[in-house]
Amino acid sequence: TDSLNALLSYMSTAGITTFVASTRIIIAPGYKFHIVSGMVTNFHQPQSTLLLLVSAFIGKKDDWKTMYGHALENGYRFLSYGDAQLLL
Repeated sequence: TDSLNALLSYMSTAGITTFVASTRIIIAPGYKFHIVSGMVTNFHQPQSTLLLLVSAFIGKKDDWKTMYGHALENGYRFLSYGDAQLLL
């Protein structure tokens, strides 16, 4: 994009090799996905931003609770080395 090219050009001219920034963007329920139609992700901890991502992706209020209830009842493992879920 033009903005990215302008930033890279500026960094090159100024001799800057590292760019550090932060954002306040968060994907939460109500967010409309435009590019992806599927996602593979782990089962995440309650009140985490990753759980907000899952909730936003499936789109229906509280459907994530049904999915996570099934996972808990059936002994799925949670967190980084746990079981994964395919969301479509």
